[in-house]
Amino acid sequence: MQKVFNVLSVAAFTMSAGMVVGTVTLYTRIPSITKHYMGELKLELTKLVTDMLPGQIDDVMPELPSETGLPVPSSIKSPF
Repeated sequence: MQKVFNVLSVAAFTMSAGMVVGTVTLYTRIPSITKHYMGELKLELTKLVTDMLPGQIDDVMPELPSETGLPVPSSIKSPF
């Protein structure tokens, strides 16, 4: 009977140790898991928004000027 109790106690210790190791491993990996899924979510949302609004984005962006004007004259003094 003693051998049965010894086997049960070793099994219980093994299960408890396994649960502790699993919990510590999961707890230490939560930040990297969260960061990974947040990165995927941002990428997917960005793709979704740019697929929904490609024409509107191009219409809102102003055209770059082909040439610039004269420099600001140095006779104008800054009040600061």
